Amino acid sequence: VAVDARHALPVPERVGLPAAGGVVEVWLTAYLNLSELGGLRAGERVLVHGGSGGVGTAAIQWARAEGAEVWTTASAAKLARLRELGAARALDYRAEDFAAELRAAGGADLILDCIGAKYLDANLRALRPDGRLVVIGLQGGTKAELDLGRLLTRRIRLIGSTLRALDAERKAGLIERFRARVWPGLASGELRPLVHHTFPLSEAAEAHRLLEGGEVFGKLILTSEG
Repeated sequence: VAVDARHALPVPERVGLPAAGGVVEVWLTAYLNLSELGGLRAGERVLVHGGSGGVGTAAIQWARAEGAEVWTTASAAKLARLRELGAARALDYRAEDFAAELRAAGGADLILDCIGAKYLDANLRALRPDGRLVVIGLQGGTKAELDLGRLLTRRIRLIGSTLRALDAERKAGLIERFRARVWPGLASGELRPLVHHTFPLSEAAEAHRLLEGGEVFGKLILTSEG
């Protein structure tokens, strides 16, 4: 495998090589979309959808490290662990109305959303005036009706983002900034990449079964056997 040297990072001793394979993309995604695109500031309230996934667990920790109050959504079985990770509120997406809960608390300043169309209306209702919605996934569909009047009158910014679409130059610059801001926390152990399980490549099908069963908290890692 050959990669641009500017896209490579040293493996922190506390992380180790197998876990490092699950670090870079999810933590880069969290940093890029919260800090650089989302404009995260200390003291703000952030909602992270899908908090138990790789990006979600990274985003919760990074937002907390930046001084934000973090809310998140996940299945009921994972809420306690998300609170332990640093979420001020962890909501059961099947049983609780996150938009109503946030509006009752004054709204969110920033939402990191991996769901897409299904949550668009609720996300907009959950935001404060001048809020930002960063959409990084489309698990809930690609098309939804959008009331542009709500964006205008409440000065809401809607941002779409995918890390893989960045060209080599932009990605190199992003990784340089990421290395300066986020990597020290991973190296010191203040920020923790969460690996649910590591499988040899020959057991990839089992890894997919685990993922599809909704049992994963953090990342699944596949390792080469040769």
